[in-house]
Amino acid sequence: MALRPQEWSLARQLFALQITVVTVVVAAGLGAAVAQAEHSTEEGAESRALAIAHAVAATPDVRDGLSAPNPTAVLQPHAENVRQATSTDFVVVMNTAGIRYTHPDTTQIGKKFLGHIDVALRGEDFTETYTGTLGPSVRAVVPISLDGTVRGLVSVGIKRSAIDKNLQGQLPALALAGALALLVAAGGTWLVNRRLRRQTHDLGPRQLSRMYAYYDAVLHAVHEGLLLLDRDGRVQLVNDEARRLLGLPPDVVGLPVTNLPLGESLGKGEEQTDEIHLTGDRVLVVNQRAAGGGSVVTLRDHTDLQALTGELDSVRGFAESLRSAAHEASNRLHTVVSLIGLGRVPEALEFATGELELSQQLADRVVEAVEEPVLVALLLGKVAQASERGVELVLDPEATVPPGVADPRDLVTIVGNLIDNAVDAAVAAPPPRRVEVAAWVSEEELVLEVADSGTGLDAEQVEQAFARGWSTKTDERLIGRGLGLALVGQAVHRHGGSIDVTGDGGAVFTVRLPVRARVTA
Repeated sequence: MALRPQEWSLARQLFALQITVVTVVVAAGLGAAVAQAEHSTEEGAESRALAIAHAVAATPDVRDGLSAPNPTAVLQPHAENVRQATSTDFVVVMNTAGIRYTHPDTTQIGKKFLGHIDVALRGEDFTETYTGTLGPSVRAVVPISLDGTVRGLVSVGIKRSAIDKNLQGQLPALALAGALALLVAAGGTWLVNRRLRRQTHDLGPRQLSRMYAYYDAVLHAVHEGLLLLDRDGRVQLVNDEARRLLGLPPDVVGLPVTNLPLGESLGKGEEQTDEIHLTGDRVLVVNQRAAGGGSVVTLRDHTDLQALTGELDSVRGFAESLRSAAHEASNRLHTVVSLIGLGRVPEALEFATGELELSQQLADRVVEAVEEPVLVALLLGKVAQASERGVELVLDPEATVPPGVADPRDLVTIVGNLIDNAVDAAVAAPPPRRVEVAAWVSEEELVLEVADSGTGLDAEQVEQAFARGWSTKTDERLIGRGLGLALVGQAVHRHGGSIDVTGDGGAVFTVRLPVRARVTA
């Protein structure tokens, strides 16, 4: 594995790459520094040689020596003193023909100077690198002018070997600086690599890619909605199911969770366990847990289950109605049998036919007013239930509900929950206890009205009535409390309807729903 970099962890690969890059950068920087030092050393040597040559050319003894019968005798001692004092390698004074008057090697005196002098003969100074009798050297050539005429030349030179020796003296410092830079860069790279190893769990690119593919597949395959929020409450990850359940836009990542449905609840960051929340058309079970500085939110669609629960409640209500009816029938049957046993046959016949007429009248009135079979069954069941609890449930004689004006399941949800709420309110109030139900179609709207003889709701209670979890009941049976009116509000909102709460002494709930189809005669 050590010889197969492709199998290394991501952190190890990045560490090797960073070390290589740092080494190359430091080496390039060190090379540039050496080149710069070499250039600076050479420029310094040229400047020093030129300054010394100007000083020698301006010395009166040198100017006078050029006119002496034996210039060498005058100029050689002076030139050597200057050379030794300035640590240069040669100071040569020559005539305009380039014949030397001075030289460190006395055997070269009287011979022609090796180098260029044309520029100096024109009265200009210059520097150059040239190989003379002492080897390669950096030299400066300066004219000696008297009364505007060039009478001689001075050349001061420093050998390349001396310049290179000076440069070599700077190399240890440059090498040390480069080593320190490499050490600091490597240390910083190691610290970054150490943190990266912790964050990636020392996994390689292939492992990370495979893990991402697995997690992404699982994320989009699960049937629960999933939201990941950061510590600031912004959405960092959302799966397909969460987008569907909440109706989220494609660019939701990065938005504050408070901008989303249920955002007010989720934005608090508080832990939630199987809490039921209502959106526009769904009942959702929400769980929220803290994780990694943020929080994880899971969503389960409870809509179908809630619908099934509502249907089960309806069936249970029908069963309760049948039980109540059976109980009442049993009592009446015993009464009829007892009357017959006492020989009161006419009275028994009158009692039996009277009860049948009342029951038939109630059923006929409900069936005549309400043409939706499911709603008929619901109302008949609720009448029996209310009667058993001591509440009179009355259907307005003018009530009418044509078939097909609304979804039967939603009608059961709306009317059933409103009647249950009204019966509870009436039971909690002093007699007489009464609930009235009215329904009619007006201007392509189905209007449903449920009124009770309870204590009514104040303004603050009206605002809270359709919120999930709100209830006026104070008993300890909290399961299922505070959900009925919330489901009513959800169903009404789903169909684009409205609901109003009024009443003086009791509450009157008025629901308006756009009709689903035109009613024809």
